[in-house]
Amino acid sequence: MALPRTSRDKWIEAGLDALAAGGPEAVRIEVLAQALGVTKGGFYGYFANRDVLLTEMLDRWEREVTEAVIEQVERDGGDGRTRLARLFTIVGAAREPARSPLLDLAIRDWARRDETVAARLRRVDNRRMDYLRSLFATFCPDPDDVEVRCLLTFSVRIGAHVVGADHPGRSRADVMKLTGEWLLR
Repeated sequence: MALPRTSRDKWIEAGLDALAAGGPEAVRIEVLAQALGVTKGGFYGYFANRDVLLTEMLDRWEREVTEAVIEQVERDGGDGRTRLARLFTIVGAAREPARSPLLDLAIRDWARRDETVAARLRRVDNRRMDYLRSLFATFCPDPDDVEVRCLLTFSVRIGAHVVGADHPGRSRADVMKLTGEWLLR
């Protein structure tokens, strides 16, 4: 009985899941094939080798955490505060593997050891920060205030998932909501 052929997209998604769970070392063709319930031969119908898969995974991640999010935020328009509030909601609700905080952290760790990944991460981070600057600048006339709000917003997005502290009398969701409201003042 022949195993079903798996789409290129499913290989990339499985690779992103593996990357989020265990870093680039966890992205192994045999392991992905097993997780997908297919033979590894199907992999080579889409990808010349593992490096091509890794590149396409990074392409997907970059597209999903930058342009796709920006397009979603911009779709309904509004002033800077409205679009930032929408951005906070979208990012806070994201559950897809390519947007998960674990994947973002895995890519950041990988970038510490790989100059090519580091250059891509810098490009993605700069795109994200430039977009935040464009929104905060609509209601913050002070460039220093804009930069501080951007860094705080970005740091909360990247780091909140690794902070284990309790928030007496409040849930993490409550504190994240308060943080968003404070940033939009």
